[in-house]
Amino acid sequence: MREILGRRRRLLSRRSDGRPDLLGAALTFATQWQWPVLPGVTADPQARSRCGCPDPECAVPGAHPFDPGLLAATTDGRMVRWWWTNRPAAPIVLATGGGAPCAVSLPALPAAQALAALDRAGIRLGPVVASPTRWSILVKPYSMEQLGELLYAKDFVPGSLRFHGTGGYIALPPSGTGGGEVRWERAPLPGSASPWVPDVEAVVDAVVEALTRTGVSAPEL
Repeated sequence: MREILGRRRRLLSRRSDGRPDLLGAALTFATQWQWPVLPGVTADPQARSRCGCPDPECAVPGAHPFDPGLLAATTDGRMVRWWWTNRPAAPIVLATGGGAPCAVSLPALPAAQALAALDRAGIRLGPVVASPTRWSILVKPYSMEQLGELLYAKDFVPGSLRFHGTGGYIALPPSGTGGGEVRWERAPLPGSASPWVPDVEAVVDAVVEALTRTGVSAPEL
């Protein structure tokens, strides 16, 4: 079934009491979609712009793994349930690559303008994860060699594009982080067995073209 372009945000979001359903979301990612996840570090409760990890200069507060480390990411429902039963406010971190989606991210404002240009061009995208500062477009797994060849062939690639491949991670909705809430800008269709995601080539080609064509300058963030 072809996904309909547009905003689809109310998936895996809230419990009946209005709080984010982190456990339910994590179980869906892990057991239904087979995406390996693990709990991230929560933001510092005394200053949410700071991270709960030991690094006072943490660049992604409350949005990265720490204890356990990234290698602990799993699709085991029992482990996921144990983690979020004991840490109910922990952000959900996806370990990208391997059998899970990878991601291409860029700052929020140029990302919004790029997605609008892609919609006008009829380019199909899969899920898009948004935080207040950056949006991440999920893509099929790729190798470093594949990515290197793709970028080498480009005359210009915005320096603010980031690539989350094997060994990388992103926070998933409905996580709360030191940088703000993580949400779906483009949510997977409800009931998706495993969300469709595009090839990285299609996304990078389309995003670079859209940014160039619309004259959007993606800042170094």
